[in-house]
Amino acid sequence: MPDADGRTPDFTYAWTGATRTGDGRCPAGFRPLLVRVRIGEGPAVQRAAGAAVLEWRMHRAVGVTVDAEADRAAPGVGVVVGLGAGRHRIEAPCRVVWTVDEERRAGFAYGTLTGHPECGEEAFLVEMADDGGVWFTVRAFSRPAAWYARAGGPVTRLLQRAYARRCGRVLRRIGRGGQAGGVRRRTR
Repeated sequence: MPDADGRTPDFTYAWTGATRTGDGRCPAGFRPLLVRVRIGEGPAVQRAAGAAVLEWRMHRAVGVTVDAEADRAAPGVGVVVGLGAGRHRIEAPCRVVWTVDEERRAGFAYGTLTGHPECGEEAFLVEMADDGGVWFTVRAFSRPAAWYARAGGPVTRLLQRAYARRCGRVLRRIGRGGQAGGVRRRTR
């Protein structure tokens, strides 16, 4: 439940759930991100790619680690995404804000928690259009939270866009029957 400022407890930003509408709006001081990639055609591609997104396999196949509280994205599920290796690993704690799992659409959004290098929300959505084309969309709004994210300036934004495009390439492969890695479930 949002507080008086529109912030949901635990999240590091207001407008929790704003990526769901896709209207392009984002809070003042945040930068929007929209990347859309065609990943294939037909219901089989949509189902395979949608499952890969909801089951964290897309993230793992991109090369990040995923430490999730559940095997599948669901509202309230905590997840820590790890980038890099060894002592240079950056851990990015998030919580799933919303999910959708319908015949022609599947995906989720997570929001940043304290300790994430960015502040904001990111949605990953697989949708089948009326013509049968299957599209992967990353929709986000963010701003740097850690000093190194601020220091990265425009390079940080380029890396975010490159990551989103890589996710699309991975889903294209998965849609064609490729394999992707599993997920390690967090124990409490």
